[in-house]
Formats: sequence, structure tokens, C-alpha cells
Amino acid sequence: MTLLYFIGGLVGLVLGANLLVRGASRLALSLGISPLVVGLTIVAFGTSSPELAVSVGAVAGGQTDIAIGNVVGSNVLNVLLILGISALITPLVVHLQLIRQEVPIMIGAALLLVVFALDGQVRWYEAAMLTAAMVAYTVFLVWQSRRESREAQGDYDAEVQAAAPGAWDAKLPAQIALIVIGLVLLVLGAEGLVRAAVVFAQQLGLSEVVIGLTVVALGTSMPEVATSLAAALKGERDLAVGNVVGSNTFNILGCLGISGLVAGGAGLQVPPAVMAFDLWVMLAVSLACLPVFMTGREIARWEGAVFVGYYLAYVTYLILAAQDHAALGPFSVAMLSFVVPLTVITLVVVMLRHTPRP
Repeated sequence: MTLLYFIGGLVGLVLGANLLVRGASRLALSLGISPLVVGLTIVAFGTSSPELAVSVGAVAGGQTDIAIGNVVGSNVLNVLLILGISALITPLVVHLQLIRQEVPIMIGAALLLVVFALDGQVRWYEAAMLTAAMVAYTVFLVWQSRRESREAQGDYDAEVQAAAPGAWDAKLPAQIALIVIGLVLLVLGAEGLVRAAVVFAQQLGLSEVVIGLTVVALGTSMPEVATSLAAALKGERDLAVGNVVGSNTFNILGCLGISGLVAGGAGLQVPPAVMAFDLWVMLAVSLACLPVFMTGREIARWEGAVFVGYYLAYVTYLILAAQDHAALGPFSVAMLSFVVPLTVITLVVVMLRHTPRP
């Protein structure tokens, strides 16, 4: 049964991602809303629904470690693994709005979570603030997109103009149906993968926190993986990048906000291991988006390879730490003394090369 859940989940994710990308891009053209905003809202919220379902379910079952670990792990995975693999497929052009507005908002949400978690928990009123911020952000995005002139939208509307809608999906009901069916398949597919993955992880003796940060995070992020890869393969690069940035913002503001409200007065307890390490990794990954996105306003293939490499290193560290492996010390020294400084120096040099001269 575990193997059937795994295979069925993969099938549901692939089919759902293709339907969702097609329906979302057509809906953007029909309503005059940019594909970027559709990626930041409809697609991002839809693909984050497994994170919301898992986090709320974990809180209801008293497993707040999985709820927190799921969101933090998903955000790290979204940037490093999803954007990394998508950029390896095709260099991702980053829209200026992402650099000026959406990435700073994502970073602000990560900072807010770190501040709230400093006392070891996210209280109910802090969760209410996160939820209210999510609602306000969504309303602002839609209002902003509708008031922009068609000339201002032209550069990213061109991303989907090449794939003009056929007769059968030119109507609004068909586009909405594609999105709904795609989301349902994504959620069901993610649930099957999560079930299978948790069984595999438990057999390896991993803790709830590590399972939440890795296996559950990967399982619930499979909709983002499938959607962004499908978007990259189809040339919908605004959807690919916007989906990741929007999902990360929604995971913090929406998933943890609603989960904290469900938890009530007890709030969400933040595991000490997550507070000491993983929250800061999530914040660092969010901050890393700005210099990478600003270098030529694209995520190049080499940057995608660096992202994927760092995600593999992050997972390796978690597994070594969970097993208290003898290789943990040398691995940590190598990362902190060589790999991380080399990456920082490379980013600084690339940014200086792309800085306009007076």
C-alpha cells in the first residue's frame, strides 16, 4: 500500500501541475491580470494547500513539531531545490516587481516569524497578525495588478502570448475547471506521497522534527515542484518564480497563521532545534534571493546548480545531526570554512560586475 500511495501521488502531481499551469495562464490573459500575480496568488496558494492541510492537521493532533518543521523545511526547499532545478532546465528571468516588492515581502515575513519565535512559541495573537497580513497582501496584489496599465504589463504578458488559448479553454468556466481539477490532483497526490514518505522515514528512525523538515516538507512541496517545473518547461517563467516566492510568503503568513489560530491559547511551540538552526537557514535562504535575482535579473544555470547543492548539503547535515554521526563535525567545518565563504565571495563579485558604473 505504501508503494501504491507513492506511485499514485506522483501521477496525481504530474497531471495536476500541468492542468493548473494551463488554467492559470489562460485565466491571467482572460482577466487582464498578469501571470506573475496569478503565480503569486492562485497558483501559490493552491500549491501551498498541502502545507496548510498538514500543518493544521498536525496541530489538531498535537504534533506542532511537524507543523513548524513542515513550513520551515518547505520554504528552504522551495528556494534551493525548486528554483535550482527550474533554473537548470531554463534560466529564469526575474520580473522587476519580484526584486522590488515580492522578495522583500517574503524576507519580511521570514523576519517576522523569527521575531515571534524568539520566545519559543508563536502565540495566538501573533498567529492572528500573520493571518491578517496574508489577507491584506492578497488584496493588495490583485488591486495593484488591475490598476496597472496594459503597457506596464506588456513585458510579462508576452510570456504567455505565444500560447494562445484554444477554443475549448477560452471560456472562463473551462479555465476555472482546469485550476480546480489541477489543485485537487495536486493535494491528493501530495497526500499520497506524504503518507509513503513518513512510513519510509520512520523505518529509518528519524525524529518528528527531522521528518517535518525533510520528508514531509518535500512531500507537501511536491505541488510546487511539479508546478514550477511544468511552468519552466512550458516557458511560463513568471509562474515558475512567482509560485515559489508566493508559496513561501503564504506558508509563513497563511499556514502558520491559521495553524496558530487552530492551536488556540497554547499557540505553536517552536522546537529548540528549529529555533537554533533551521529558522536561521530559512531566513538566510530568503535573503540570498536578492543578490541572486539582482545579478542580471535572472537565475542562471550555475546559480541553480549552487541552490541544488546547498539543499543537498542542508539535508545531509540534518540526517547526520539526527544520527549524531561522526562525520557531522568535519562536514560542518568544511561547509562553514570553505563552501559558504566561497559562495559569498562569488556572489559579491558577480553583483559588482553587474552594478552599473557612473
